[in-house]
Amino acid sequence: MQIVVLAGGTGGARFLRGVRAAAPEAEITAVVNTGDDVTLHGLRICPDLDTVVYTLGGGIDEDRGWGRTGESWTVKEELASYGADPDWFGLGDRDLATHLIRTRMLDAGYPLSAVTAALADRWQPGVTVLPMSDQRVETHVVVTDPQNDRPRAIHFQEWWVRHRAELAASAFVQVGVDAARPGPGVAEAFAGADAVLLAPSNPVVSIGTILGVPGMREALLATPGRIAGVSPVVGGAVVRGMADRCLPVLGIEVSAEGVGRHYGARSDGGLLDAWLVHPGDGADVPAVDVRQVPLLMSSPEATTALARAALDAAVEGPPGPPPLASSRRDPAGRPDA
Repeated sequence: MQIVVLAGGTGGARFLRGVRAAAPEAEITAVVNTGDDVTLHGLRICPDLDTVVYTLGGGIDEDRGWGRTGESWTVKEELASYGADPDWFGLGDRDLATHLIRTRMLDAGYPLSAVTAALADRWQPGVTVLPMSDQRVETHVVVTDPQNDRPRAIHFQEWWVRHRAELAASAFVQVGVDAARPGPGVAEAFAGADAVLLAPSNPVVSIGTILGVPGMREALLATPGRIAGVSPVVGGAVVRGMADRCLPVLGIEVSAEGVGRHYGARSDGGLLDAWLVHPGDGADVPAVDVRQVPLLMSSPEATTALARAALDAAVEGPPGPPPLASSRRDPAGRPDA
């Protein structure tokens, strides 16, 4: 069985771990958001790729949900003693090694997909990890500058980490996305997939950013398998992260139904054949197979059960129809969900 998962952030990484446990014999490909990527202190940092690889490879800090376990912060403290900016983004000593290797390989001319494969070789994640694109795409957030009451754009990481998404956002802009294309192996993975799963990642800045790459949406919708998504909203609240600060910017209701309708039915030019929501969450998503299953990834067993339910939804029933010629939807969409 060939499974493709679109993922970003801690929620996506943990869901992938459940998929691997639920289908140990399957060929699993993770298409990972790179819109959160940023260059700091001269190093190229790919938070979502690293979170996926660390989580699946057993190196993640489980309490934080990001960064390395057993981390130390000597370099961060030394940078602070120099007064080096930015001081709001912490790089742990172990994590720093990953960024050094990545930056050196990128500077030597290797594409991000090849760099990711080399880093994954060290971690052995048990799935094929593909960046959504080899081209650089960075999400920026349009906010109102409190100093002069004028709009300005800041990198998503500054908005997310430094300001904790407290600055009111009016738009999310994926800088460089127009020149991007799906990364090597991505379209082929969709074409051979028996099932495609949308992880419970941020619909705006994770899943939406992946789908914003030109050609990505078309490649996804051409898959012969069914597409099943998992709601990142339970009981009207996001499970992890601050997606509730992102969804209203696009006019999306913070609910399982709101996100499901945003993605839309595949038969109506949207994405979904099936949509998983938490018990008690009503979700009227026309022309979509809506299923109520426990969504909280509170233990390895619960996470595996959720992944198994998502796979069941993706393989039970006829393949989804091809998209309408005049598609009316284009979800745009990260951090942890």
